[in-house]
Amino acid sequence: MKVRYALVLPGRTTALLAVLLLVCLATIPLAAACGGGGEKTPTPGATPKATATAKPTPKATATATAKPTAAATATAKPTAAATATTGPTAAATATTGPVTPGPGVTDTEIILGADNIVSGAMGAVYKTITDATSAYFRYVNDTQGGVCGRKIVYKVADNQDDPAKGVEAVRKLVEQDKVLAIVGSLGDSPHAAVWDYLNENGVPDILCSAGTSMFGADPEGHPWTVQMIPSYRNEAFFFGQYISENLPGKKVGVLYPNIEQGRDHLRGVEDGLDPAKNQIVSEQTYEVTAVSISSQVTNMKNDGAEVVTTVAVPSYTAQAIMQADRLGWHPQWFLAYNNSDEMLFQFVQPPSLLNGAISDQAFKLAPWTDDPAIAKHHEIMDKYDGPTPSNFTVYAQALGEVAVEALSRTCDNLTRQGLMDALESIKDYHSDLFLDDVNISFSKTDHTGLESGHMLRAVVENGKGRWEYFGPLNVFD
Repeated sequence: MKVRYALVLPGRTTALLAVLLLVCLATIPLAAACGGGGEKTPTPGATPKATATAKPTPKATATATAKPTAAATATAKPTAAATATTGPTAAATATTGPVTPGPGVTDTEIILGADNIVSGAMGAVYKTITDATSAYFRYVNDTQGGVCGRKIVYKVADNQDDPAKGVEAVRKLVEQDKVLAIVGSLGDSPHAAVWDYLNENGVPDILCSAGTSMFGADPEGHPWTVQMIPSYRNEAFFFGQYISENLPGKKVGVLYPNIEQGRDHLRGVEDGLDPAKNQIVSEQTYEVTAVSISSQVTNMKNDGAEVVTTVAVPSYTAQAIMQADRLGWHPQWFLAYNNSDEMLFQFVQPPSLLNGAISDQAFKLAPWTDDPAIAKHHEIMDKYDGPTPSNFTVYAQALGEVAVEALSRTCDNLTRQGLMDALESIKDYHSDLFLDDVNISFSKTDHTGLESGHMLRAVVENGKGRWEYFGPLNVFD
């Protein structure tokens, strides 16, 4: 039944108005059905909120070698780039769509690079570090599918401990291999030749295994470089401090290579010593190409040194200790952490000459196979074609763990800047390979990873040597 609405229209003019009114009333629902009469003009400068369609960060699988962190558990807080409640970033908004991955990132791979001392006199020692990191990445690829749904490809180039070769190696990794980042480069002299290039080109130069303090001390001038290993200067400061506290009155000799690494060590010893208690009576330098350092050892003996600190690599350290023995001179030795591995007992003959030597470290030691994390490390090195476990390989796996942690925090922004932001967000990170009271943190103003550790003492019994931790945690502020 239709309902009719009757209007009383007294005249012709009024009737015309009524018709017009009915036409207008009929037009309104048609306009509404077509979208309200046209597009609304957007507010200038307004930015739409991020939507819930952002790709979520994949959950990393916790392993026996590393405690799960906030970024690798099901309870992890989502990153700002992957939440509907957080305002959009410049790189990922509803208007721009997904972030375009940076160089070295495909749908299936993340390509990383490093230059290292692979050949030459020290290649046999330092090659094990990048080899062990490679083995850990293969383990992550096999057991966790890689990171962010992509396999890690780790390209290592030989810098031959030569600055010119280092430049050649790094430029190839960046310009030809198109790596996302340089991760774990090793060699103080080669790295000094390439870090300006990497920073000028905005390439992450992260977790570098070069211990000269400058590589972690200039986050403002070199914002793309982040150091992993302890600074040689910080370590030498602890040596100097220990000498003045425990060996007051003893005369000190310092043996170091004639490069920035060595000068860093000297400055650290000078900073740590109390001049009222101990004096440096002999400073001996040698060229890194030297065949023999016998004259330097003789000079320290003749200068009356009773304590010697050195940042020499294991081959020179062994030569110095054995030459001192031939001279009938047996000072207290303080050896940089690059010597604190069981292999030094093979280099020094007889091993008893090392008894009582002091070094320092921040990691569980490779022979501790009853420790679950070390046992797992041995398993990974064996199964994934890694080198024979040593304190160097323990460090190398821990470096790989930190790299994976940083990558796992940037799955929605796999760019060079995204990786730097993720690394700088790491606070109090603890690997199960670290000593229990050791953690690392990074920030925009702190680009040095390991800044704490314990002293080690060499103990030789029945011709067999080992390292034992002693004393409190040393923390450099």
